[in-house]
Amino acid sequence: MNARPPPNDLLPWALGQLALDAGHADSHPQAVAGDASNRRYFRAALGGRSRILVEAPPGTEKNAEFLAVRALLAAAGVRVPALYGSDLQRGYLLLEDLGDRLLLPELTTGSVDAAYRRAMDVLLRMAALETAGLDIPHYDAALLQEELGRFPAWFAEALLGHTPDEQERGLLRQVDSLLVASALEQPQVLVHRDFHSRNLMPQEDGALAVIDFQDAVAGPISYDLVSLLRDCYVRWPAARVRDWALDYRTRLQAAGLLGEVDEERFLRWFDLMGLQRHIKVLGTFARLYLRDGKPGYLADLPRVIDYVLEIADLYAPREPALAAFGQWFRRRLAPLVAARDWGRP
Repeated sequence: MNARPPPNDLLPWALGQLALDAGHADSHPQAVAGDASNRRYFRAALGGRSRILVEAPPGTEKNAEFLAVRALLAAAGVRVPALYGSDLQRGYLLLEDLGDRLLLPELTTGSVDAAYRRAMDVLLRMAALETAGLDIPHYDAALLQEELGRFPAWFAEALLGHTPDEQERGLLRQVDSLLVASALEQPQVLVHRDFHSRNLMPQEDGALAVIDFQDAVAGPISYDLVSLLRDCYVRWPAARVRDWALDYRTRLQAAGLLGEVDEERFLRWFDLMGLQRHIKVLGTFARLYLRDGKPGYLADLPRVIDYVLEIADLYAPREPALAAFGQWFRRRLAPLVAARDWGRP
């Protein structure tokens, strides 16, 4: 957690948004845990109610996008933090305090079915939104490819010290092409991009609130589902994941949001989308450590590696590129991973 105090003008600004004077600041802003971004969060009691004050530098943070997506989700009945004020020039936001409960620590083998069903209720609301007229980016080939490029640059080379040769880069291009094609053939819906247990907050009224949605795009229908079910921070048995994914397919079709897509095709979309995400995440987590000085994500790399190899192995009989990728990863990268205290082959 960043120990720097908040900007001197953040509290007076927040009070002004609530039409309160300084005497209504019942407590000084206290830093609360943040995320992988440059945003900083502070909690303060203002006018007898706890609020969240956000410093989100406009040079790096997508504040306008946050406001636009927040309004869109709220209108669709998705529980998101209420907005009390914003200053895009300074990068200040004043939000409802949703508390400290995250879904992740509350997940158990006994509770996860109900919890994920609630989360999929939210995904259905999001999938029903019309994206054609929305001013949001598209998860197009260029964006998908940029994400995949983080893997050789940040994970293999910068973190592990292995520079892929031209033959290896050719293999990675084959894998990338396969994953991008699978993503682009799917129905396109509103995609959160980080819909997982650390961005879902159970509320006292039973709602499941969604945070960290400023990177939303129009993208593949399976993306948020695999982000939830193959969470980088918790792992469930493959059979349960498959059952949850197929149950969501049934619910999508019942809601008229998915056409005649059979189970095999939907699972292929789901699996390959997860592989794209997890290859990206390996690069992203390495970059967070090396560039941004955030080592906390290294502990999650072994779980993400397991996801990558699981799907590469599953599709190896049908996809030669994935068979070769899994073999290459184990031969070239796994020994380098094993030499790190956070890793295991």
